[in-house]
Amino acid sequence: MGTGRLTGRRDQEATTVPEASTAGGAATGAPRSLAEALRARDDAALAALLHARPDLLSPVPGDVTQLATRAGTRASVVRALERLDRFALQTAEALAVAPDPCPYPVLESLLTGQEGTTGQDNGARAALPGALATLRDQALVWGDEDRLRLVRTARELLAPAAQRPSPTGLGPTVAEATSGMSPTRIQEIVAALGLPATHDPVSAVSALTGLFTDPLRMSALLDEAPAEAHQVLGRLVWGPPYGEVTPNPTAPVRWLRDRGLLLPASARTVVLPREVALHLRGGLAHRDTAPTAPPVPAHREHRPQLVDANAAGQALAALSTVEELVKSWEHAGPLVLRAGGLAVRDLKRAAALLDATEPAAAFWIELAYAAGLLAGDGEADERYAPTPAFDDWCELPPPERWSVLAAAWLPATRTSGLVGEQDGKGRTLSTLGPDLDRSAAPEVRRRVLELLAALPEGGSPAPEALLDRLAWERPVRGTSDLRARLAHGTLTEAEVLGVTGRGALSAFGRALLEHRDPAPLLAPLLPEPVDHVLLQADLTAVAPGPLRRPLGDTLAVLADVESKGGATVYRFTPGSVRRALDAGHAAADLHAFLKEHSRTPVPQPLTYLIDDVARRHGHLRVGAASSYVRCDDDAMLGEILADKRSAGLGLRRLAPTVLAAQAEPTTLLEGLRSMGYAPAAESLTGDVLVSRADARRTPARSAPVPVPDGPPVPDDTLLGAAVRAIRAGDVAATAVRKEPASASVVAGELPRTSAAETLATVQAAALTGSAVWIGYVNAEGAASQRVIAPVRVEGGFVTGYDHTSDEVRTYALHRITGVAELAEDQV
Repeated sequence: MGTGRLTGRRDQEATTVPEASTAGGAATGAPRSLAEALRARDDAALAALLHARPDLLSPVPGDVTQLATRAGTRASVVRALERLDRFALQTAEALAVAPDPCPYPVLESLLTGQEGTTGQDNGARAALPGALATLRDQALVWGDEDRLRLVRTARELLAPAAQRPSPTGLGPTVAEATSGMSPTRIQEIVAALGLPATHDPVSAVSALTGLFTDPLRMSALLDEAPAEAHQVLGRLVWGPPYGEVTPNPTAPVRWLRDRGLLLPASARTVVLPREVALHLRGGLAHRDTAPTAPPVPAHREHRPQLVDANAAGQALAALSTVEELVKSWEHAGPLVLRAGGLAVRDLKRAAALLDATEPAAAFWIELAYAAGLLAGDGEADERYAPTPAFDDWCELPPPERWSVLAAAWLPATRTSGLVGEQDGKGRTLSTLGPDLDRSAAPEVRRRVLELLAALPEGGSPAPEALLDRLAWERPVRGTSDLRARLAHGTLTEAEVLGVTGRGALSAFGRALLEHRDPAPLLAPLLPEPVDHVLLQADLTAVAPGPLRRPLGDTLAVLADVESKGGATVYRFTPGSVRRALDAGHAAADLHAFLKEHSRTPVPQPLTYLIDDVARRHGHLRVGAASSYVRCDDDAMLGEILADKRSAGLGLRRLAPTVLAAQAEPTTLLEGLRSMGYAPAAESLTGDVLVSRADARRTPARSAPVPVPDGPPVPDDTLLGAAVRAIRAGDVAATAVRKEPASASVVAGELPRTSAAETLATVQAAALTGSAVWIGYVNAEGAASQRVIAPVRVEGGFVTGYDHTSDEVRTYALHRITGVAELAEDQV
């Protein structure tokens, strides 16, 4: 079933909820308004309503009437409708096209078909009481089963209109469609149908409605229709009910129009009346109903041990990926765009570094940001850099590091899957940009994991079945489309992060979902860090597992990572060895390091490589004149001068062992290295400079706070306090007061007593120990009604027990708008 996207207005237009009272309602004691229906609920039911619709609590309503009014505002009703499942929403849509009020049997027939027709009772009859209870609990429906009423705002949103067809595909009623039609034309339709002429349009429309709702007479009428007319009706019966006609329509269309089976909606448009469509449908409001949630069975089953092992491998890879990414930004991180976020070229560089696709790189960047491991440094020329929290994170054991990432991922509202798309203003959404938050993401993410957790251990569902279930739970178009995208992203992210393995929820993923610490379950599945490598004769080193931090940090400087996986392969090159020497390591230190940490003998080619680079390293010295090169070997300097590649450096000989250059020292260093030499920079004192760059850190930054999806769900304490306040306010608002003693006080309204009358009344109440009803305006200008028992009146203030708030309070006399005594049988 396609359902139109519901849109609410921020002004929260107030909807009048009370309905006209009827003799039947008074006789049976049925509620005559939504406020009366809410007032009849017990405290637990009222708390359940506030829990399901937390927007009603902001601020806490003063009484039940305010609560009912707020529950009928457009924005609140839209929000409530968007959270209904498919069948509950179909029930509300059926009520929107039913008579108002609607008896339960009529509603049931709209969802299951009229008696004697084929119908579609695919469980809808049994599921209807539950759906109706949901609508009642949400304060969208009120009234007893003989007089069910849909809240007026919900009816306006779901009922058919010319500009907005009903989600059921039904059109307006005969009375609505003929409201602008001339009485003569209505009488012509009555005559064409063989009905008795009437003296007024109202009775004529009533006669038409009676005919169209009579199954036997309608069947007889349609039996007379041409075959082509049935084809026309067939195209309109399930909606949309509107069709265009030419000024000279065909004979079948004229036959239908003359008999009111098609009524004019405009000069060139006709509409199929609701009563006619319901007869053709067999009384059904929807072509298909979905009374039960689609199942999510296990599509594949794996051994739980295999799932956990696979997920643990992904978790270990995730830790390595995040650490490598953040470390790559600790010396010269990418610039922050003026509008916020990461440039496309920087995302491409990150993807190349991680050997991943750009969407995958965007996910890892956003995950590190959500965990508070990287942020902008806040400088004028702002760049992204690791935060101090990254250093603390690196010191944690691997299972705890993974827990930090997973705990940041589950509630995050930032959605990396939107990177590269355009927002409503045509601007491209960038990684770490300001417009990636989607408040529905945490709910969808958790719901996907809950559906996975409901399967047998090791079971993975078909993605299509899971998406069908989510679409049933939130069927409103727009909402369901976004949820489908978020669900797709969740399945992918959970797999690469290690929450799932082979599509099934892992044991430590289940612990994460249940708010338990996943680290103890993950720890036995991860390999212990090793303190050795295996050196190979081809100038490579194989790490048979995750390396301990000091070993891994040093090896990352001495060699380049060639491949990752279960075992990481490092390759030694002249450039990587020179990098280690530039960082301050001596050749002897490197030999000792490799000998200590290798389980295999150090290969001779690697020893020669280190010695050869070290022999040449620092043989040339570069300093600042503009810059210079000095070397004890004047033949080498002559070789450099003779090399054509040195022409751009502006070299000239100052002495047998010194060359001056026009280039800056850094440029001179790079130029000589590109020519195959291994120069070293030196200080003003002639010492070799270590070229290791200091790792940059941002100031202390907190992780981004997820954007909430509306007001937070209240806890039990807040719910209890809110219910007590509403009940107390209701007592104050409905307290029976004595007849006003003066004409300035109007019964049933806020009294407007003078200051002298107010003072005298509260003083008398304090002396007699009786309670009074007051109107009060606080410092913010908010007016309220309260029942108080004054105890002391002095200094312009009255102190007493407030029955509304159930506590002793003090009120300024000048803020009391009026006072009235309560009837003797009141509090």
